[in-house]
Amino acid sequence: MTFSPAGGQAREISLMFKEKILVVDDEEDILELVKYNLEKEGFRVHCVDSGEAALTHVREDSPDVIVLDLMLPGVGGLDVCRELKTRPETALIPIIMLSARSEDADIVAGLELGADDYVTKPFSPRVLLARIRSVLRRRLPPEPDRPDILKIHGITIDPSRHEVLVDEEVKSLSASEFRILHLLARRPGRVYSRGQIISAIRGDDYPVTDRSVDVAIAGLRKKLGEAGQVIETVRGVGYRFRD
Repeated sequence: MTFSPAGGQAREISLMFKEKILVVDDEEDILELVKYNLEKEGFRVHCVDSGEAALTHVREDSPDVIVLDLMLPGVGGLDVCRELKTRPETALIPIIMLSARSEDADIVAGLELGADDYVTKPFSPRVLLARIRSVLRRRLPPEPDRPDILKIHGITIDPSRHEVLVDEEVKSLSASEFRILHLLARRPGRVYSRGQIISAIRGDDYPVTDRSVDVAIAGLRKKLGEAGQVIETVRGVGYRFRD
């Protein structure tokens, strides 16, 4: 027999299965704004106003996504991000940074520590919601029948054959270009700094400059043709593959 709860009871049961979002910010109006808009979309939301409280809450009740302000009293947002990303039990929790700072260095620092995305203040709640949904989609497991081959935006990437096709046409890429494309395409929407790209494809000690990454990206876009537009530049930060 099927049981169909009505009214508020149905909503309460549906919320039991929604993702948990932890919002960390020391501004009460920001917490209220984010909490209202996320709960309206059915998410379960917990708000804290300090880095210490955030770390305690994550230990007690691991969230699905953390929305983290960088400028917090006491333990700052970057310190919270660093600690969570270095713990095996919390390293995979997506973190979206909120930053009122204009310096690109702060955003880059957060991304280098492992943050998944960022939103600058003042921000649109709709934009934040889209970013949260984006990082949640990235957590989905790959299709079991195609664990290695990526197909996205008309581009097919086959790591086992070191082959890239655009609309079934084979594209000749250098080893570095292939690694960069594969890195970005594996996590669409995630922003990678130039330093992260260098570390991922060559290792932390590879003696190249940020300019070398820019040149490789330019060459990659040219070889991909119109499909190369899916590789987006994030000014002052790095690159991402369109979500």
